[in-house]
Amino acid sequence: MKKREIIKKNDDFSLIINTGKKVKNDYYSIFYKESATNLYGISIPTKTGKAVVRNKIKRQIKNIIDHNKKYIQKTNDYVIIIKRNITELTYQQKEKYLMQLMLKIGETNEKK
Repeated sequence: MKKREIIKKNDDFSLIINTGKKVKNDYYSIFYKESATNLYGISIPTKTGKAVVRNKIKRQIKNIIDHNKKYIQKTNDYVIIIKRNITELTYQQKEKYLMQLMLKIGETNEKK
C-alpha cells in the first residue's frame, strides 16, 4: 500500500467513523464512507500486544489490502479497526475474514 493511500489525521478518522457506515465481525470493524479517493486507515488497540506485534498485524493487513485491491470497492474511504482477538488467527484466516467484509461492502453498494 502506498503512503498516499493511508489516512493519518485524527480528523479524517473521526469523520469516517462518525458519518460513515459500518460492517463488522469477530475480528474487524470497518467504517466506510463514499469518496472520490480510495484511502485506508488502520487502528489496533494497545491491549492487543506490544508494538512489535501491533506493527506486524498492521503490515499484514496492508499486504492483504494490496493483494486484493481488485476486489475492493474503489469509491470509498475505509477505517479498519482491528479487535484484540486477531492474534489467534493465521495470515490466511485474517485475509479470509477481512475480504468477507470488504466483499460485503461491495455488495451493499451495488444494490443502490
